[in-house]
Amino acid sequence: MEEAKKVTDFGSDIFGAEAIRQYLSKDTAKKLLSTIEKGEKLDPSIAGEVAHAMKHWAMDRGATHYTHWFLPMTGSTAEKHDSFLEIKDGEPMMTFSGKNLIVGEPDASSFPSGGIRSTFEARGYTAWDPTSPAFIKRHGNGATLCIPTAFCAYTGEALDKKTPLLRSMQALDKSLKHLMGLFAKAPAHVGCTLGAEQEYFLVDKKYWEQRPDLIMTGRTLFGAPSAKGQQLEDHYFGTIPNRILSFMNDVEKELWRLGIPAKTRHNEVAPAQFELAPQFEELNLASDHNMLVMDVLRNVAEKYGMKCLLHEKPYAGVNGSGKHNNWSVSYGGKNLLDPGTNPSDNAIFLTVLTAIIEAVDKHADLLRVSVAGAGNDHRLGANEAPPAVISIYLGDQLAEVVERIEKGTSGKGKKAGSLSIGVDILPALPKDATDRNRTSPFAFTGNKFEFRAPGSSVCCSGPMTVLNTIVAESIERIACELEASGTCGKAKPGEHTTAFHKALQNILQTSLKEHSRVVFNGNGYDADWLAEAAKRGLPNAANTTEALKALTKKENIALFKKYGVFSDRELKSRHEIFVEDYETRVRIEGVCARDIASEMILPAVKKEYASSLAAFAQAETLGVAAGTAALKADVTTLGSGLDKLGSEIAALDAALDAHDNAAIIDAMAAMRSTVDSLEHKVAAWPLPKYREMLFLY
Repeated sequence: MEEAKKVTDFGSDIFGAEAIRQYLSKDTAKKLLSTIEKGEKLDPSIAGEVAHAMKHWAMDRGATHYTHWFLPMTGSTAEKHDSFLEIKDGEPMMTFSGKNLIVGEPDASSFPSGGIRSTFEARGYTAWDPTSPAFIKRHGNGATLCIPTAFCAYTGEALDKKTPLLRSMQALDKSLKHLMGLFAKAPAHVGCTLGAEQEYFLVDKKYWEQRPDLIMTGRTLFGAPSAKGQQLEDHYFGTIPNRILSFMNDVEKELWRLGIPAKTRHNEVAPAQFELAPQFEELNLASDHNMLVMDVLRNVAEKYGMKCLLHEKPYAGVNGSGKHNNWSVSYGGKNLLDPGTNPSDNAIFLTVLTAIIEAVDKHADLLRVSVAGAGNDHRLGANEAPPAVISIYLGDQLAEVVERIEKGTSGKGKKAGSLSIGVDILPALPKDATDRNRTSPFAFTGNKFEFRAPGSSVCCSGPMTVLNTIVAESIERIACELEASGTCGKAKPGEHTTAFHKALQNILQTSLKEHSRVVFNGNGYDADWLAEAAKRGLPNAANTTEALKALTKKENIALFKKYGVFSDRELKSRHEIFVEDYETRVRIEGVCARDIASEMILPAVKKEYASSLAAFAQAETLGVAAGTAALKADVTTLGSGLDKLGSEIAALDAALDAHDNAAIIDAMAAMRSTVDSLEHKVAAWPLPKYREMLFLY
């Protein structure tokens, strides 16, 4: 057997377990690692020693400054750098106290708050999150110590994406411990894991600089299809060009130094589109790491004369970019989404599976809103992306097991009788028991669920906060009903009574009868599915405006409040922030489209029109017959295009003046159709074309 070789540089830029043991005393290291690895409460008395050690570790790596790194409601990251330098008694000293580590006070006045705080109230607080290790951010000839933190208002209300995620993990932890106690399992650590596959496009910087739409909005607002796109299906998993492979190598080296286990890289479906996938990590850490992945992709691309595009749909007509969130949950180190080899473990697996099915069906609107955004509106339901209707894919084998429980039958081809939970052993379910379903928003893939609906630019915390919360509710409901049955007793693991398993089976059967409508193993791209989904009563929020209504529903407000994830005010603030973000992005796109059409496209078309008209007039004057028909056709096409484009610019202007989002979007679509048709008629087109931008060598 080949001996595994340690990657010596992996995690060298994080204050992880190795650095903690090296720079801290044994007792302090033990306390801090217990908080990080077991979720135990942080002992505040160790903060001073940890800060001192962290400063020395960071300075040994060239750092002169530190920052509290956090995730405000902008959807990106934020940081304010302070140097370690302080003047004491006239002497310059490099210091970093426990207080500097634990809490910071950045100005919160310009961050989105959704009414939680007034503009004139500037206080905001960052609080150290020890479960996500501090890291070194390198830049040019310097380095900064970055400390992951939560971000809250003066009132203590969350202004970030990390705090609700941590709260949701706590809610799931509580519900699962309740359930597992009924199964006579000893208290153990509840773990959530995430593997976030990141899709992205690369484009030569020289083209990006000539495209105001890419600069301002992240996507091309105009652009006729390239003769060759993805229709030959030759890019996916194809040979990676040397330039791109060198870029990927540098990306992975930086990620590995940051302790991010980047594992897989490959060409994606569309030309110039690629994917990076890490190994699974603890959920909160994986969410932070994905934000760093996007940062590293952008920074390294610059070194290669490229720009990394993380918009969900930078190019029309080709594959969009998603961020597949592979989620699972464990208890005492055992993955609860991995079917067991004995009746007791299988009963737990089926209980958790049923809870997830119930959660997704009851709260499909919340899962949909968690992935809503102006960019994802262009992706969902388009090339290689799941539809906006939220459904679950289980695969034929597992779907049959669920059907047997629901209907109390043995299933197709089986002997008479029913599947008895806690007695029958499930059929072996290998990880590849069924094919993958790329069209499903929420697919079971062997021992985890893959949430495929999130867009490439989204912060993982949002969708995962919703998923944790709704699953916590369903698990708690099942646990309470099971407890109320009076059949739990004090059995040892694996020794529950027949009455216990019968009560459990009845609970799961009732739930599945009500919620199995959300299970769909077919083709999500099929137009018939939308009609079928409507018959089943599944919601279909086709755009962000519709999806955001879910955050105002009384039952959803009550859900988040019950599990301590969002207060009424915090959820209301999210709704306000998301609405404003959507409207602002639509308006930016509208203004940008109008400006490009007025200042770049229209003059180019006029010039081409004038040239064709002059050539036609000269031919007529000279009495030349050859070519006049073609020239006349060009003049007619270009002239009609000018008239149409002029009126469409006016229509877009009117929509912008009226602040009508729907009208802005419609006016932009009409204008794009006209502009893209003119692209083939104008020799000196003012914008780089798709055929230039989509192919990198």
